[in-house]
Amino acid sequence: MIERISTTERSSKIVKHNGVVYLSGQVGEGENITVQTEEVLRRVDAALTEAGSSREHMLQAVIWLSDMSYFSEMNKVWNAWVPTGFAPARACGEAKLARAELMVEIIVTAAVAE
Repeated sequence: MIERISTTERSSKIVKHNGVVYLSGQVGEGENITVQTEEVLRRVDAALTEAGSSREHMLQAVIWLSDMSYFSEMNKVWNAWVPTGFAPARACGEAKLARAELMVEIIVTAAVAE
């Protein structure tokens, strides 16, 4: 069974299937990459909780930065947020994001907590 949460005509915020949680890309507001990354990760936490998962159950993260010069500062926030021993498989690249003011978008896949 496929469960879709917070679905619109364009996308679902969360999709659950066979014990796996797929989150849509999360973005955040803020004046710099640190603030935006913190906001994105708060949103990831909230979505994981809503889906019955958590940081400790992350399987994969895909991170898009609008400029790779943000990589180091984003990683400082990311590294403090990921629980020790629970780092997911991860990719990070540069992309033009949906709005000019966005600096980071994070897409997470996780297992449902047992």
